[in-house]
Amino acid sequence: MKAVLLSGLLSVSAVFAYADPLPSWQDADSKARIIDFVRSVTDPQGMDYVTPADRIAVFDNDGTLWAEQPVYFQLIFAMDRLSEMAEADPTILSSPVLEAAAKRDVQAIAEGGHDALIEVINASHSGTSVDAFQVAVEEWLNTAQHPETGLNYDAMTYQPMVELLRYLRDEGFRTYIVSGGGLHFMRVFAEEAYGIPPEQVLGTYSASTYETLDGKPAIVKSPGIAFIDDKEGKPINIERTIGRRPIFAAGNSDGDFAMLEWTTAGDGPRLGVLIHHTDAAREWAYDRESPIGKLVDGLDKGPDMGWVIVDMAEDWKRVYTGSD
Repeated sequence: MKAVLLSGLLSVSAVFAYADPLPSWQDADSKARIIDFVRSVTDPQGMDYVTPADRIAVFDNDGTLWAEQPVYFQLIFAMDRLSEMAEADPTILSSPVLEAAAKRDVQAIAEGGHDALIEVINASHSGTSVDAFQVAVEEWLNTAQHPETGLNYDAMTYQPMVELLRYLRDEGFRTYIVSGGGLHFMRVFAEEAYGIPPEQVLGTYSASTYETLDGKPAIVKSPGIAFIDDKEGKPINIERTIGRRPIFAAGNSDGDFAMLEWTTAGDGPRLGVLIHHTDAAREWAYDRESPIGKLVDGLDKGPDMGWVIVDMAEDWKRVYTGSD
């Protein structure tokens, strides 16, 4: 009886030991390279073993962990919020840019460039406490739907990447978001969507003040951007905030190039992963000419630096967490 029980336990252990950690990935080179890397750095008997304290993995968000087309989801939130605010106080629409944003005219904002984007963010994000702002983000996520997919925005996270995050944590990694998106915006959903707690979310943040609102102390979001967590800002923010150079980094655009370059330039085993949006049928296909998620340097230089270039159409069995 004991022998039968022991045999059964061993069989169950064998199943779990060989269970596929990335079931939404095709059994192709990208998946194999990621798994081989993780196994090599977590094998205490191997030459490439990395202690758990140094198993740091960083991920971009827009276009890497969730979708980013036709525009960044935070901009859609900003336009929706501005439209709602204008219903209560029309005088808030004090410029043609803000009038266009309230009408959700993305083209007009794009033509205005960086200055127009900042104007929209300032008007829709500032003058409120962080707590009140995050309540507004949560309410929006619970109700707003993407105009093309009909899915809630937080249902458009990528199932293969959610699995990758879970797999890395199961193997002793700490996973961080390092994104150009707004810090307070992403912290609302990151833990539920990705299993990443707020303190492990790095992003762009606005100026802020410490004030008393309705008799209670509060952190208030002010106009102006204090730090942009994009391009070279990403490794700077990682070093400043985490204090360790990651050994694994994933992104999807040239805004992530410096983060992957800095990560993989360190000593010892390291891996960079780029998500290449090639799937026009299930998502969108874009790279070199796209105003959102432009990818040129990563495609041209990444392979020579040993990065894994994930072909979304070929490497993923499934795209969104919220759809089959």
